[in-house]
Amino acid sequence: MTDQQTHGRALVPFAVILLAAGKGTRMNSDLPKAMHPIAGQPMIRHVLGTVEALSPARIVVVIGPEMEKVAETVAPHTIVVQTERLGTGHAVIQARSALSDFKGDIVVLCADTPLITADTITELLSARANTALSSVAVLGFRLKDPTGYGRLRCGADGGLEEIIEDEDATEGERQINLCNSGIMSFDGSSLFDLLDKIENNNSKGEYYLTDIVSYARASGKRCTVFEADADELHGVNSRFDLARAEKMMQKRLRLRALANGVTLRDPSTTWMCIDTRIGRDVTIEPNVFFGPGVDIGDGVEIRAFSHLEGVRIKAGARIGPFARLRPGTVIGEGARVGNFVEIKSADVGAGAKINHLTYIGDARVGEGANIGAGTITCNYDGFSKHRTDIGAGAFIGSNTALVAPVSVGDRAIVGAGSVITEDVEDDALGVTRAAQKTVKGGATRWRNCRSPDRT
Repeated sequence: MTDQQTHGRALVPFAVILLAAGKGTRMNSDLPKAMHPIAGQPMIRHVLGTVEALSPARIVVVIGPEMEKVAETVAPHTIVVQTERLGTGHAVIQARSALSDFKGDIVVLCADTPLITADTITELLSARANTALSSVAVLGFRLKDPTGYGRLRCGADGGLEEIIEDEDATEGERQINLCNSGIMSFDGSSLFDLLDKIENNNSKGEYYLTDIVSYARASGKRCTVFEADADELHGVNSRFDLARAEKMMQKRLRLRALANGVTLRDPSTTWMCIDTRIGRDVTIEPNVFFGPGVDIGDGVEIRAFSHLEGVRIKAGARIGPFARLRPGTVIGEGARVGNFVEIKSADVGAGAKINHLTYIGDARVGEGANIGAGTITCNYDGFSKHRTDIGAGAFIGSNTALVAPVSVGDRAIVGAGSVITEDVEDDALGVTRAAQKTVKGGATRWRNCRSPDRT
């Protein structure tokens, strides 16, 4: 079954209205709720990515005033502004002009439900289209404790009769455990006519989208419910909700990695981003963090407590433990990056070794080069960044400072403890060291001088 089919039936053309005007007061943040990240990207991008995979005819995003970051994030999709936050029904009405010539189904989604899948949206569309005289299909889920959620009251025939907001529910209605996700599918030809009938005679004085069910039934239309997994419809309204959604998303990403041939030594301690790409036969040890933009080739080993972001690691490389790879880094095939090594904006050639206690920034390390412990590329002079170039097969002795801009040629050797400020040619030896001075008996005299018995 493809993303565009369900029950063997092709989907009718549809458009999406994505509600993203919420400020997220309970998040206690200056950042709009829809922009809070999960798995390395804003919640709203998760929802957009899901619906984009279904190729809707149009996507209209409803935002609030002064939400420039949200507008930038959803571009190039159509944006409409809800200048006054008068409820979900009022928010959907703002999309009327953008969809005035559209004749297909319309799905209303929420930017704070980042876990929804394309399959579920497809099933929701099918539920409405396959139910005779249905103008509304609502996505529902069941909870043992439905407190805080609107309730879906169904009739004896299974059809949806009413959506009751939690704050407006009677004690008996609060016993219903079938909950409203806020996600709905509509017959686009009747949606806005029905919305025009909605009133705000409720405890909040808002225009609820949920009231559309009652008006649809009053006009002789049937309303239906499609039930989905509660975890998938998890809404994010607080930092606690955000953490719970992150946990669920990480579980999804780990399961996907395992299914694709990745070994996770301790899955619960591996953290990934939505765009993390991992090849086959990769082994990841415990407590590894992948930030945005990580691409790992086949057969790579990532050892414990490593942190990677914005990097590409080619086949057969070994990273860590305790390695930090920063954006702009490429690690070549079979290269070795060891413990307490930090690399930033650098190209490390195939078979190169940077085994421990080293910083490589704004540099090229040639194929087969060997970088000794304690080596530093001094890439910043206080004003500008400069590059270091280390040739193929070069050897950099321990505790070396390479003061950029500087180059070390192919097969060159730099003596341990050197401060290199000038280029070292191919096959040359570069050493900068003060002459060693040995004072016979000096240690004894020093100890005697420092002795507490000395008067």
